Amino acid sequence: MYLLYSGITPGIFSPQANSLVDNCREDITLHPVLFKIGSFTVYAWGAMLSLAVLLALWGISRIARREGYDSSMVLDLVILSVLGGLIGARLAYVLVYDWPGFVANPLIVFSIGPGGIEGMIWYGSFIGGIIPFGLYIWKKNLSFWKVADMFSPYLALGYAVVRVGCFLRGCCYGNITSGPWGVVFPYIDSFSRYPTQLFSSALNLLLFVFLLWLYKRRSFSGQIFISYLLGYGIYRFIIEFFRYSAIYIGPFTLAQVYTLGLLAVGLGLYYWRQRQYANAFYVPRSRRS
Repeated sequence: MYLLYSGITPGIFSPQANSLVDNCREDITLHPVLFKIGSFTVYAWGAMLSLAVLLALWGISRIARREGYDSSMVLDLVILSVLGGLIGARLAYVLVYDWPGFVANPLIVFSIGPGGIEGMIWYGSFIGGIIPFGLYIWKKNLSFWKVADMFSPYLALGYAVVRVGCFLRGCCYGNITSGPWGVVFPYIDSFSRYPTQLFSSALNLLLFVFLLWLYKRRSFSGQIFISYLLGYGIYRFIIEFFRYSAIYIGPFTLAQVYTLGLLAVGLGLYYWRQRQYANAFYVPRSRRS
C-alpha cells in the first residue's frame, strides 16, 4: 500500500500499529506513537489532526466574534467540515486507487486498516468539507464569501499542523535524494528521501501568516478564500516535484493536474469577485459631479 500511494493517514488510536513502531530502525527519529498510558495509545497523525481542529476553533471563533457572528456557528461548521472532509478524502482515494474494490463493495470507503483510516486525498477532503459548509451557510442565510474568508487562514494552519503528523508517522514522503536534508522512512525503504511533509508544513504556515495579514486589508469578500485556493495551488504544484507520486500524466503528477484546474478556478473566481465588487460601486459618468 505504501508503495502505491504516499498519502496514508493513520488514526489516533490503533493497537495493531505497535508492531510497526517496534520494527522501526533505532537511528530514525520518527514517532508514529506520541505516548502510551497502559493500553491507551496516542498516535501522531490523529493527535495533530485533533490539535489542528482545536486551533481552528479557537482562531476562527476570535475572528467571528469581531465580525459579529455567533461562535456556535463556528463549532457547527468545523464539525460538519471535518466529518465531510474525512469522508470525501477517503472516497476520493478509493475512486482513484481502488475503483474495482469500490464497485465490488462501496462500503470499503468506511473501512479501517491496521493504522486507522488508510488512504486519503486532499482534494476529496476539500470537496467533502465544502459541501456541508455551503449547505449550512445556505440554510442559515449567511454570506458564503464572508464566512469562508474567516475560515481560510486556519485551513492553511491546520494543514501545516497535520503535515507534522505525517512526518512523525512517515507517510506522504518525498522522492529519493542524496542531499543532507534527506530522511529515511523505514516503513518504506532504506533510501534517503525529501521530507516533503516538513516542506509542506513550513509553506502552509507562511500561507497562514499571509492570509491573516491580508484579512484586515481585504478589498472584497471572498478575497481571502480565493487567495487560499491560489496559494495552496501554487504550493502544491511546486511540492509535487519533490514528493513521491505513483501516477503521472505526461510530465506532471496526478496532483499537479488537479492543481492546474484549481489554479484556473481560483483565478476565474478572483476576477469575477473583483469585478462584482467594482461594479457594485460603479457610478455612471453622467451621474458623476
